[in-house]
Amino acid sequence: MRSLLLLCLCCALPNPSAWAKTHVFACEPEWAALAEELGGDAVAVFSATAALQDPHHIQARPSLIAHVRRADLLVCTGAELEIGWLPLLLRRAGNPRIQPGQPGYLEAATAVALLDRPARLDRAEGDIHPQGNPHIQTGPRNIARVAKVLAQHLEQVDPDHADLYRQRLADFQQRWQAAIRRWEAKATPLQGLPVVIQHRGWVYMDRWLGLQVVATLEPKPGIPPSTHDLVRVLDQLRQSPAQAVLRAAYQDPRPAQWLADRAKIPEVVLPFTVGGDERSADLFGLFDDTIDRLLAVAP
Repeated sequence: MRSLLLLCLCCALPNPSAWAKTHVFACEPEWAALAEELGGDAVAVFSATAALQDPHHIQARPSLIAHVRRADLLVCTGAELEIGWLPLLLRRAGNPRIQPGQPGYLEAATAVALLDRPARLDRAEGDIHPQGNPHIQTGPRNIARVAKVLAQHLEQVDPDHADLYRQRLADFQQRWQAAIRRWEAKATPLQGLPVVIQHRGWVYMDRWLGLQVVATLEPKPGIPPSTHDLVRVLDQLRQSPAQAVLRAAYQDPRPAQWLADRAKIPEVVLPFTVGGDERSADLFGLFDDTIDRLLAVAP
């Protein structure tokens, strides 16, 4: 009877491996997906935002504070993308493990050479980012750079699984580099493709694929375009035609639809991050889907 009771007690207790999981708080879905690629069963990952949310504008809800409070590692884009809400979360959570300067704090943008650094710092110019454009996840080579640094931080906060993180990083990088070669070969017809964008969220993708941005709907970053702004872009397209107008899945569809209807060009809705549509369930699917959507409007 005693042995039976001990057996029942052991079965009722949680799996000890669950206690050892490293809790990762990711500000955006792309970093949550990357942490899962590198950590596997050794990590429990939470994403503060979803693909259909604007990562610039998030409320520091009590539920988010609770997740930050128990996190062992926090990975966010940085470059002031989360400036409106992350500092408040960190302050209220009071978790010393994931404060700036600690091994449990990582800004992904520090691993990347940022583009689009503004020449003049003036909030009258819109939602500008002094360090450069923070939307680094639109370039797959940036993902590879962040993966290397993220694996190092995982090793620091969880040295017991260091070998696992190194093995998973090597496996991910091998699969990722093969995917980049495949995407680049497939995307050859996109070189020089003239497009209109709704927001300057694609500078890394534009450079990678060689897209030609002929106009932007927003008059200034983060400022919704007025009818006057849209008419100006429409007039501009008469001189410099575009093949499509691009917007992210989370953005207001009305400006892009207005221009697409009047310019007689297709509107292309890109997932922007993991979870932006059904096919973009992971990082590989994100770029598979993005390339295919762009190729559908290439001449």
